[in-house]
Amino acid sequence: MNAQTMRRVRQLHLYIGVFFLPAILFFAISGGLQAFRLQQASGWDGAPPPAWMAWMGSVHIDQTLPKVEPPKKPETAAAKPPADPAKEAARAARKRAALPMKIFTAALAAALALSALLGAMIALNSRATRRTALVMLAAGTAVPLALLLA
Repeated sequence: MNAQTMRRVRQLHLYIGVFFLPAILFFAISGGLQAFRLQQASGWDGAPPPAWMAWMGSVHIDQTLPKVEPPKKPETAAAKPPADPAKEAARAARKRAALPMKIFTAALAAALALSALLGAMIALNSRATRRTALVMLAAGTAVPLALLLA
């Protein structure tokens, strides 16, 4: 490719990247949280997750705002069937086996978010493209919010 074509390709890459930057950051962070199922009720005490995590998980998984549901009544210990030790052991083994992949997924999410932020720094550093990049960044924030709230 000639120099002019490559310049246009780089410029197009810059504008597309800046437009999708807010979504990339959002999905990288919410995906990293989901690797450990932090958007769901905690397995240790059954407590609900923080509201912001549940909100991010709902938008990430369902592409909708979370529905506000009335609090559920806690189940009594007598209502739960006794746990099968063999099934519990198998479940624990699967969790241990999945931990390295979960850690990798969380690291990937962090690297993607950092890469997106570094790309934004590069895009906004150039005076020649700063104004258009800022407009694209604003549009990339406004469009998904408008679609989510519509």
